[in-house]
Amino acid sequence: MDFDIGHVDSFTTGTVGPKGQRTFFLQATSGGTTVSLKLEKQQVMAMAEHLANLLEDLPEIGAHEWTSAPALVEPVEADWVIGAMGAMYDSTADNVVVMAEEIVEDPDVEDAATATFRIGRGQTLAFIERAHEVVEAGRPPCNWCSRPLNHGEDGFCPCWN
Repeated sequence: MDFDIGHVDSFTTGTVGPKGQRTFFLQATSGGTTVSLKLEKQQVMAMAEHLANLLEDLPEIGAHEWTSAPALVEPVEADWVIGAMGAMYDSTADNVVVMAEEIVEDPDVEDAATATFRIGRGQTLAFIERAHEVVEAGRPPCNWCSRPLNHGEDGFCPCWN
Protein backbone atom coordinates (compact mmCIF):
# COMPACT_ATOMS: atom_id res chain seq x y z
CA MET A 1 0.00 0.00 0.00
CA ASP A 2 1.44 3.37 -1.04
CA PHE A 3 1.20 6.48 1.13
CA ASP A 4 1.59 10.04 -0.13
CA ILE A 5 0.81 12.37 2.72
CA GLY A 6 1.12 16.09 2.06
CA HIS A 7 1.92 17.99 5.22
CA VAL A 8 1.78 15.72 8.27
CA ASP A 9 0.43 16.73 11.68
CA SER A 10 3.10 14.66 13.45
CA PHE A 11 6.19 12.76 12.40
CA THR A 12 7.97 10.63 14.96
CA THR A 13 9.84 7.48 15.80
CA GLY A 14 9.52 5.13 18.74
CA THR A 15 9.73 1.57 19.91
CA VAL A 16 7.53 -1.21 21.16
CA GLY A 17 8.90 -3.87 23.50
CA PRO A 18 11.53 -4.18 26.24
CA LYS A 19 15.21 -3.26 25.85
CA GLY A 20 17.01 -5.85 23.77
CA GLN A 21 13.76 -6.84 22.05
CA ARG A 22 12.51 -3.47 20.84
CA THR A 23 10.84 -3.01 17.48
CA PHE A 24 11.43 0.40 15.91
CA PHE A 25 8.78 2.36 14.05
CA LEU A 26 8.51 5.49 11.95
CA GLN A 27 5.07 7.03 12.32
CA ALA A 28 3.30 9.88 10.56
CA THR A 29 -0.16 11.22 11.30
CA SER A 30 -2.28 13.50 9.14
CA GLY A 31 -5.89 14.18 9.98
CA GLY A 32 -7.34 10.85 11.04
CA THR A 33 -4.76 8.76 9.20
CA THR A 34 -1.76 7.24 10.97
CA VAL A 35 0.92 5.39 9.03
CA SER A 36 3.29 3.13 10.99
CA LEU A 37 6.32 1.67 9.23
CA LYS A 38 8.70 -0.81 10.84
CA LEU A 39 12.45 -0.20 10.52
CA GLU A 40 15.79 -0.99 12.15
CA LYS A 41 17.53 1.06 14.85
CA GLN A 42 20.38 1.80 12.43
CA GLN A 43 17.90 3.20 9.92
CA VAL A 44 16.47 5.55 12.57
CA MET A 45 19.96 6.91 13.34
CA ALA A 46 20.96 7.12 9.68
CA MET A 47 17.81 9.10 8.88
CA ALA A 48 18.36 11.44 11.85
CA GLU A 49 21.95 12.08 10.74
CA HIS A 50 20.91 12.62 7.12
CA LEU A 51 18.18 15.06 8.15
CA ALA A 52 20.58 16.96 10.43
CA ASN A 53 23.07 17.31 7.55
CA LEU A 54 20.27 18.39 5.23
CA LEU A 55 19.15 21.14 7.62
CA GLU A 56 22.74 22.35 8.11
CA ASP A 57 23.00 23.06 4.39
CA LEU A 58 19.82 25.16 4.26
CA PRO A 59 19.80 28.93 4.55
CA GLU A 60 18.45 30.26 7.83
CA ILE A 61 14.99 31.77 7.64
CA GLY A 62 12.90 33.06 10.52
CA ALA A 63 11.79 31.06 13.51
CA HIS A 64 10.38 27.60 13.05
CA GLU A 65 7.46 26.27 15.00
CA TRP A 66 8.99 23.49 17.05
CA THR A 67 7.71 21.19 19.72
CA SER A 68 8.88 17.80 20.86
CA ALA A 69 8.03 14.89 18.61
CA PRO A 70 5.15 12.93 20.12
CA ALA A 71 5.18 9.36 21.32
CA LEU A 72 3.83 6.69 19.00
CA VAL A 73 0.07 6.51 18.55
CA GLU A 74 -1.01 3.19 20.08
CA PRO A 75 -1.70 0.46 19.13
CA VAL A 76 1.21 0.27 16.71
CA GLU A 77 0.85 -2.13 13.82
CA ALA A 78 3.29 -1.93 10.93
CA ASP A 79 1.76 -1.21 7.53
CA TRP A 80 4.99 -2.59 6.05
CA VAL A 81 8.76 -2.82 6.66
CA ILE A 82 11.10 -0.12 5.34
CA GLY A 83 13.92 -1.21 3.09
CA ALA A 84 15.30 2.07 1.73
CA MET A 85 14.84 5.64 2.90
CA GLY A 86 15.78 9.08 1.68
CA ALA A 87 15.01 12.74 2.16
CA MET A 88 15.26 15.95 0.18
CA TYR A 89 14.47 19.60 0.68
CA ASP A 90 11.63 21.23 -1.28
CA SER A 91 12.55 24.91 -1.48
CA THR A 92 9.23 25.96 -3.02
CA ALA A 93 7.30 24.79 0.05
CA ASP A 94 10.19 25.12 2.56
CA ASN A 95 9.74 21.59 3.82
CA VAL A 96 11.54 18.30 3.93
CA VAL A 97 10.24 15.37 1.91
CA VAL A 98 10.93 12.00 3.53
CA MET A 99 10.60 8.95 1.30
CA ALA A 100 10.54 5.29 2.25
CA GLU A 101 10.31 2.13 0.18
CA GLU A 102 9.08 -1.23 1.36
CA ILE A 103 11.53 -4.09 1.59
CA VAL A 104 10.31 -6.85 -0.70
CA GLU A 105 11.54 -10.36 -0.02
CA ASP A 106 9.11 -12.13 -2.36
CA PRO A 107 10.62 -12.40 -5.88
CA ASP A 108 7.10 -12.62 -7.35
CA VAL A 109 6.26 -9.09 -6.14
CA GLU A 110 7.39 -6.57 -8.76
CA ASP A 111 6.62 -3.22 -7.14
CA ALA A 112 7.49 -2.25 -3.60
CA ALA A 113 5.15 0.05 -1.72
CA THR A 114 6.33 3.62 -1.18
CA ALA A 115 5.59 6.37 1.34
CA THR A 116 6.18 10.10 1.02
CA PHE A 117 5.77 12.54 3.91
CA ARG A 118 6.20 16.32 3.87
CA ILE A 119 7.42 17.73 7.16
CA GLY A 120 8.32 21.23 8.27
CA ARG A 121 11.75 22.24 9.52
CA GLY A 122 10.49 22.29 13.11
CA GLN A 123 9.10 18.78 12.76
CA THR A 124 12.41 17.70 11.28
CA LEU A 125 14.34 19.08 14.26
CA ALA A 126 11.91 17.39 16.67
CA PHE A 127 12.29 14.06 14.82
CA ILE A 128 16.10 14.27 15.05
CA GLU A 129 15.94 14.90 18.80
CA ARG A 130 13.41 12.10 19.31
CA ALA A 131 15.50 9.66 17.24
CA HIS A 132 18.52 10.26 19.47
CA GLU A 133 16.41 9.81 22.63
CA VAL A 134 14.88 6.56 21.38
CA VAL A 135 18.17 5.01 20.30
CA GLU A 136 20.02 6.08 23.47
CA ALA A 137 17.25 4.55 25.62
CA GLY A 138 18.40 1.07 24.58
CA ARG A 139 21.02 -1.18 26.11
CA PRO A 140 24.39 0.48 26.70
CA PRO A 141 27.19 -0.49 24.30
CA CYS A 142 30.16 -2.65 25.24
CA ASN A 143 33.29 -0.55 25.81
CA TRP A 144 35.35 -2.89 23.60
CA CYS A 145 33.19 -3.99 20.67
CA SER A 146 30.33 -1.41 20.80
CA ARG A 147 27.69 -4.15 20.52
CA PRO A 148 24.77 -3.81 22.98
CA LEU A 149 25.34 -5.45 26.35
CA ASN A 150 22.98 -8.24 27.41
CA HIS A 151 19.93 -6.80 29.09
CA GLY A 152 20.32 -9.07 32.13
CA GLU A 153 21.69 -7.76 35.39
CA ASP A 154 25.23 -8.93 34.55
CA GLY A 155 25.57 -6.68 31.49
CA PHE A 156 27.70 -9.42 29.92
CA CYS A 157 29.21 -9.18 26.44
CA PRO A 158 30.36 -12.30 24.49
CA CYS A 159 33.59 -10.51 23.48
CA TRP A 160 34.75 -10.76 27.11
CA ASN A 161 35.40 -14.50 26.69
